[in-house]
Amino acid sequence: MRRPTFAALTSAAVLCLSTIALAPSAGAAPGNSGPHRNVHVCASPAPGTAGCDAIRSDPSSASGQAAPMAAAPTGYGPADIQSAYALAGLASGGKTVAIVDAYNAPTAEADLGVYRSQFGLPACTTANGCFKKVNQTGGTGSLPRNDGGWAQEISLDLDMVSAACPDCKILLVEAKTSSFANLATAVNTAAKMGAVAISNSYGGSDTTSYASSYDHPGIAITASTGDNGYGVSAPASFPGVVAVGGTSLTRDSSARGWSEAAWNGAGSGCSTKNAKPSYQTSATACGMKATADVSAVADPNTGVAVYDSYAYQGYSGWMKFGGTSASSPIIASVYALGTAATGSYPAAYTWAHAGQLNDVTTGSNGACTTTVWCSSGSGWDGPTGLGTPNGVSAF
Repeated sequence: MRRPTFAALTSAAVLCLSTIALAPSAGAAPGNSGPHRNVHVCASPAPGTAGCDAIRSDPSSASGQAAPMAAAPTGYGPADIQSAYALAGLASGGKTVAIVDAYNAPTAEADLGVYRSQFGLPACTTANGCFKKVNQTGGTGSLPRNDGGWAQEISLDLDMVSAACPDCKILLVEAKTSSFANLATAVNTAAKMGAVAISNSYGGSDTTSYASSYDHPGIAITASTGDNGYGVSAPASFPGVVAVGGTSLTRDSSARGWSEAAWNGAGSGCSTKNAKPSYQTSATACGMKATADVSAVADPNTGVAVYDSYAYQGYSGWMKFGGTSASSPIIASVYALGTAATGSYPAAYTWAHAGQLNDVTTGSNGACTTTVWCSSGSGWDGPTGLGTPNGVSAF
């Protein structure tokens, strides 16, 4: 099955939105259907910078006009994520997952508390040692300026760590700006502060610049492959990074209880700049780094519940989100639940245990000269990589 390429429309505003009309995914679960419009919350990145990969799914009337936000969660919650990926009952033993994003989310800790309370998860606060927010050099003062779009990205990331790994500690490292230079500094800081996994839900043009900052053996560094369909972005293209693609996730009557197809917005392809890591096999049909390595839910039409009280463009409270910004922190958290992050390169362990994943065999994110780079099938493919988590035996 081949789907149309995901198109992004940008405005000229400094904090522009991209609004994309996507057809609802077949079989979407209750709470993931109905009229909506999907909106990129970050501007398209300028050269040398990254844009976040969060997509907010706003409710709308049948005529397409904006409708009030829900007073209660819509989209998938922790029980759904844990069920879909066989994570229920697993624990990390208090390992730390770091979230690296740009700018400051002023209500991040309070919003995280609302999300976790809503779903019956244990509190994760600065006071109890579970949560910590720092700037890009590790300090708790001189935080970056506030930014509403990146704040919603941050809430998505924090909530997805909570959903997949409720006992994980969370380190939020906020870069001063969205430049690759500042984000790279933040990644190095997260590595120095003891994170076993570092999630990066952003991307920009494929490049080799700052790749060394994302190369920390023994730490699972994940990055979103992007939301614009077939095409490669960094840092997902860096050899030391686990590139995370995206799926459409729906409930069904199978033994698993869920089915997945490649999301048509997931980025994928073959880098023209970054070397092929030793763990990637000939299955990629690529002589350089291929993306993705693995994947998880990203389709905003089968999106996840997120809470953010910092109003941005008229939206706050309970929202539904998608984008590969959702899949990257989920996969980082699965690595924290597993054992691969104690080895040299966690992605190598996953490639060696690919048979333990849910293989995604349908769906496409566009047209390409080498079909496996943009269309799902048995084994590795670009949009979904080796597949999605089925417990932690591949992590």
